[in-house]
Amino acid sequence: MIISGKQQEANRQNATHSTGPKTPEGKAAVRLNALTYGLRARSTLIPGEDPEEYKRLWAALVAEWQPQTCTERMFLEQMSTSQWLLARIARGESTIYEADIRIQEQFALLREVSTQRTRLERSFTSAMRELKQLQKERQARQPQPAQTSPSPQPPAPNPGERISPLAPHPDYVMSEGTEAHPGFCSPITPDSR
Repeated sequence: MIISGKQQEANRQNATHSTGPKTPEGKAAVRLNALTYGLRARSTLIPGEDPEEYKRLWAALVAEWQPQTCTERMFLEQMSTSQWLLARIARGESTIYEADIRIQEQFALLREVSTQRTRLERSFTSAMRELKQLQKERQARQPQPAQTSPSPQPPAPNPGERISPLAPHPDYVMSEGTEAHPGFCSPITPDSR
């Protein structure tokens, strides 16, 4: 669409008025706007959150999924960010229940929390599904070594002998009851959008 010179000059004049907050109070009020919403916020962490906890979450997901390509790492980042924000949503929901506000306002806030949770859960499962598919395709492209003889089977454990897990249990705890959280235990279902 082509605009006239007069409209272009009016746009330039209007742009000089849109320079953002000037006072320290105004700057403080908007400083977290870019962090507040979405998977592509400038920073996943907000003040008061532990960067080491996020690093542990990331390390646990890397250990589990072992991404090999940039795209696989991007899907893993989406999963990590979704899980982190889901934990933040759960903390916020607790705050809403404890707040001394009118019930109508509380319900409105809880509806918004529910909407955000649904989006983040969908984002997590979508990224996980895509990552699984990418890894499956990558493994199918890799040449398989020819086997001439069957590989020896490891000896069966003695009855009562404790078997150590292949990967250690992560030492982070995102929030209370994450074991039952849909991001950890729900089956992957087709997107119904």
